[in-house]
Amino acid sequence: MEGAYYVGRNEILAWINSRLQLNLTRVEEAASGAVQCQLMDMAHPGVVPIHKVNFDAKTEYDMIQNYKVLQEIFNKLKITKNIEVNKLVKGRPLDNLEFLQWLKRYCDSVNGGAMNENYNPVERRSKGGKERNPRCSQKNVKSLQINNTGNLPSSCDDGNNSKISDVKLGKVVGLAGFANSSAQIQALTNEMTDLKISVDLLEKERDFYFSKLRDIEILCQTPELENLPMALAIKKILYSEEKGSSLPEAEEIAPNFS
Repeated sequence: MEGAYYVGRNEILAWINSRLQLNLTRVEEAASGAVQCQLMDMAHPGVVPIHKVNFDAKTEYDMIQNYKVLQEIFNKLKITKNIEVNKLVKGRPLDNLEFLQWLKRYCDSVNGGAMNENYNPVERRSKGGKERNPRCSQKNVKSLQINNTGNLPSSCDDGNNSKISDVKLGKVVGLAGFANSSAQIQALTNEMTDLKISVDLLEKERDFYFSKLRDIEILCQTPELENLPMALAIKKILYSEEKGSSLPEAEEIAPNFS
């Protein structure tokens, strides 16, 4: 496993937020590719066509366009890193974390990781592209609200006014409850994300060590080595089904094992 994989999620997020003056709380929020493009823009001034970067990208189509820009940057700089776009745009935490870990290591290698004091990330983002397929749903909702308000009677009796006040009060209470629920859902979502990252990293580590043990097993099964005391001792340990250490028995087979 590469050393970059040991950089934690919180450290990555803190690094991005401090460099780009953002407030990311999850690595998936960088799935659009815009953050990666701007980090390259900071590391290599003048190389990134920032006007092509869509900082409002929400759809996979718009995200893919950002990654195309990133690939163009990599090509210019002769960077051979493979960008797994199909995985990144899905917003999977581990895939995005690993790519950001690699990017941090790369940026740290440029000018010793020193920040460009003259770089203004907010100003640079203002020069980025806009969303190609803007959604008008919010405008439509506001329009409907205005129309519905206009259709209300201009005057109501006291009973109706009381009912309307009760309805408004209920809406306020409901909104407060909704806000609390949203905060709880967000906290649980963050916890699930952390657990998923931990599980994925453990699976990677398991597969890594399993592959090493498999290589040792294959080596011990070669005709030239399989009957040597050392190979027999190693196989004794590998194939032991008993709980506890098999080292004492292995040492009996190969006295110089330890």
